[in-house]
Amino acid sequence: MTKLTVVANIIANKDSIDFVKAELIKLIEVTRAEAGCISYDLHQDNENPAHFVFYENWQSREHLQAHLANSHIANYVAATEGQVELFTINEMTHIA
Repeated sequence: MTKLTVVANIIANKDSIDFVKAELIKLIEVTRAEAGCISYDLHQDNENPAHFVFYENWQSREHLQAHLANSHIANYVAATEGQVELFTINEMTHIA
């Protein structure tokens, strides 16, 4: 099985760090229970507390797409609108 690794970078506005962090934490339990989720781990940069990284592993791209279409992701996006400076997703193929 070839798993899909995702690295999602979220940079919160400086005045919204705690709020964005709380909203990101809300995603963890529900996402880990989703079909196809192998791992879903949130990290915060030690030098820049506004920078968060999700390191995720999915059984397939289809599982990731289903995750991104879930209501809890839409709720997160709505809740943090205007409070996130940057959001990027990198999809990677696990090699070894």
